[in-house]
Amino acid sequence: MHEYAICMALLEQVERIAREHNAQKVERIILKVGPLSGVEGELLQHSWPLAAADTIAAEARLTIEPAPVVIKCSRCESEAETAPNRLLCPSCGSFQTRLIGGDEMLLESIELLTNDS
Repeated sequence: MHEYAICMALLEQVERIAREHNAQKVERIILKVGPLSGVEGELLQHSWPLAAADTIAAEARLTIEPAPVVIKCSRCESEAETAPNRLLCPSCGSFQTRLIGGDEMLLESIELLTNDS
């Protein structure tokens, strides 16, 4: 299960950040996932409780926000959001575009419970 392995890598990162901030608990994790990332958000949601069981993030709410597909045109230099299957420049119609967003999976933020909270 590809998404379970992703959850385990995410958990390592979350636990490291929680330790750095002396957190008692991780309450919420927000991920930004692009449609071209190769990650299925629904499968990630189902895998998270298994990966996080018996950890500081066991009760954390995993929120997945979509990241837009963004291209930059090599011909006219414009940047635009577009559909994942339509990578043509909307300004000039060129097919000479470069993907600059939509293939990422980013840890956007983490909400921690600390002694200071």
